[in-house]
Order: sequence, then C-alpha cells, then structure tokens
Amino acid sequence: MQRKNKHLPTVLPFFVLFCLFFSSCCLAQESSVIPFFDRHDKVLIMAPHPDDESIGTAGIIQRARKAGAQVKVVCYTNGDHNELAFIVYEKRLVLKKSGFIYMGQIRKEETVSAMGSLGLARKDLVFLGYPDFGTMEILTKYWGGTKPFRYLLTRISRVPYQDALSPNAPYVGESILGDIKKVLREYKPNKIFVSHPADSNRDHKALYLFLRIALWDLSQELKEPQLFAYLIHVVGWPKPRGFHPELAIAPPLRLLQCNIPWQGLNLTEEEIQRKHKAVSFYKSQIKYNPPYLFTFVRKNEIFGDFPPLFLKMQGREEFYWQSLNEESNTDEPASFLPVVGYAYKGNNLYVRVKLRKKLIGKARISIFLLGYRHDTDFAAMPKIQITAGAGSVRVKEKKSVVFIKGLQKSIERDALILKIPLASLGSPEYILSSIRTASSSLIDTNAWRILQLRKK
Repeated sequence: MQRKNKHLPTVLPFFVLFCLFFSSCCLAQESSVIPFFDRHDKVLIMAPHPDDESIGTAGIIQRARKAGAQVKVVCYTNGDHNELAFIVYEKRLVLKKSGFIYMGQIRKEETVSAMGSLGLARKDLVFLGYPDFGTMEILTKYWGGTKPFRYLLTRISRVPYQDALSPNAPYVGESILGDIKKVLREYKPNKIFVSHPADSNRDHKALYLFLRIALWDLSQELKEPQLFAYLIHVVGWPKPRGFHPELAIAPPLRLLQCNIPWQGLNLTEEEIQRKHKAVSFYKSQIKYNPPYLFTFVRKNEIFGDFPPLFLKMQGREEFYWQSLNEESNTDEPASFLPVVGYAYKGNNLYVRVKLRKKLIGKARISIFLLGYRHDTDFAAMPKIQITAGAGSVRVKEKKSVVFIKGLQKSIERDALILKIPLASLGSPEYILSSIRTASSSLIDTNAWRILQLRKK
C-alpha cells in the first residue's frame, strides 16, 4: 500500500509556480525574432541529413517563400548509415554496399517529396552525398593527399550518388570544403541556416565547422551572410516527445548559461500543419521511432549560436583566463563536466580544463585544436588532438602521432593546464576548439567554439 504524503497539497502549488516561472525564464532567452524576409533574400538551408531541413527549418522555408525570397536546400549526407532505422523499415539486415546506397536514395527522395510539399522544386535542392557519421573524422584527419576516409560498415570511400553535386568525389576534407564553397559562390546567400556546434551528432557539428571555414575562405569574395544555427540532437531535449503543436520549444537548459542570443520564429496554424505534412514524408525514419521527428513540429522554431571568444594577447606583467560557460551533452551524474578557459600570451596558447572529478585511472581529456589563417590553405594547417591523463600526454596531427616542442602540461588541484606553442597550430588567426572528457564508463564532448586571436 502506498503511503499518502500529507505535505503534497501544500507543496504542489509552489512546485507548479516554480515550473511556470522557470519555463518563462527559458523562453525569455528567446529574446528576439528572426529578421523579416523579403523578395531580395537568398536563403540557404544546410541540412546534415535528409529530414533535418524539415524538422529544423520547415517554418523558415514557408515564411521565406511567402515573402518572395529564394530558398535553396543543401543536404550534406544522404543519411545512409542509420542501420537500425533501415532494419525496421526494410525488415531485413542491410549489409551490402548497394543496400546502403539504396537507403540513401530513399532518404533523398523523401526530402524531395517533403520539400515539394513546401513549394520547392528539385532544382532548389542540392545533395552532396558525403558519408553519414563520417564527416567529423574527415574534418579532423583526412586532408593533404591522404587516402580517402572509408567507413567500415559501408566500405565506400567516394561519393556514390551520380546525381550528387560532385559524384565520385573522394571522402577527403578538400572535397567537402570545395563543394560548400561552390554552392556559396554560385548562390551567394545572404541568410544561412545550419546545424549547431553544440549538437551531439558529429555530422551536425562538422557541417557547421566546414561552413565556417568556407565563409572565412570566401570573405574577400562574398558579402558576409547572416548565420542562424538550429539545434536537433541534445540528450533529453525537447520533451515531451511526440506531436504537441500547442507547445513551444525552449532552448535546452544546459545552453541557457552560454551567452547565446536566441532568436525564434512563431508559426501560424497553417505553417504548423504544413510542417507536419512535410515531416510525414520521412517514413524510413518515422517507422523506427514514430514520435521523434514530430517532436519538432511545434508552434515555434529557435535559432542561436555561440559568440566567438576573442582572445587578447596579454602583456608581460599580466595573466588571466577567459572562460567559456557551457555544459556537456550528457546527463550522467559522473560526468567530468569541464569548465574551459583559454589565455593568449606571447607565442603560446594556454588551455585550462577544470574538472569536477580528478584524472585518475583511465580517465583522460582530449583537446581538439584546428588552426585557420586566411593566407594559408586550410588543408595545410595543423589539426591537433592532445590527449592527456594523469600520466603522459599524446599528440596527434591528423592521423599521425607527433611531438610538439615546447608543449607543457601541469595539473593544479582540479585543473589540467596546457601550454601550447601557437607555431604548432600554424600561427593561426582563428582556432576551432572542442574538449572531450572520457573515463572507462562514458565519453562527454563539449561544443565546438571559435577562438579569435587578437594582438595588441
């Protein structure tokens, strides 16, 4: 027999008031609305996988088209690696290379149908065909004449789709970056909607980073577009699952302290209905997890991005940390949950990772640092991964283990501190940085952030 809680009637009203207050605070983060569209706008939607363009931006597409703006959608991958969804959809194991390509073609056609329901023609859609679940590996390791990335399951190392932008292009960084730059040069968008650097899906993060690099490369050719980042994958968000058109999407709690200027678009009832219809075309994904895609069909869409962290070169007599306020992508209570700080002094970058738990046993931290300079081909810039534990430090440049002269590591109380010569990063103007903490039981990856170095 369950015992009744005699305090519940007293506590419940206060709990309800707290929830309402907290929800209003979350929605208050969405402090502005997306700028109005007009007939002069050229809107570019960049989707990591077929369906992201609908669940993330179907409202944006409708509103832009209603204003007479041009809209183009680019699918970065064909989503051909969702093996569990394929098994449920096809009722059989997909093991042959041709089977993965077939599923990629199905997902492409679902996007064609969904976008058609929103008024876009096939000529408004571009498919790049790069490897689902492989593009972050390509970004960090596959440049400069290396053998193309080849995923073990699909055994494919080149774009296999003949209707892709660059059929048979090798799975290397130069191919992806070149395709994105080609789209930007030809279309010249002034508003771009792209996946978020805090998304827990690696392809979503990689697409954002490739786009940033492409925009830097083209900064002397093209007028800088407005960029809006949309979020899809965060553990436990949004809730409740399923179709709830009466509810609004608020930013995830773990991103509310990150100085992100959130913006939103409130949808009309007609726009919600048309978004629901567009999402309904993705049958290969809905059959595997019926409520999930419809979770994003709500009365609004939200967008927001981290501001860059400007690292000012410090003088001889000063030293201070510039910290990032961010949370992790995991709800595990054992998470190290790092607080990350950076400093720029002399010819060195200092990185401090402050932990909730000490580095013991197999616990380790990986720091990813990708340097960028306008006067150097990005393929030639170092792509560094520094992995440190309680003992030694290992450094990889792309796929090779390397030694960095002048790299220093220290542990002070609950913080790991690294001193990294900027020459080892190619003496960059910008640094793309992310931290990954890992123990024997979990891996936790923080968002990618942009560091901009400023000399006095």
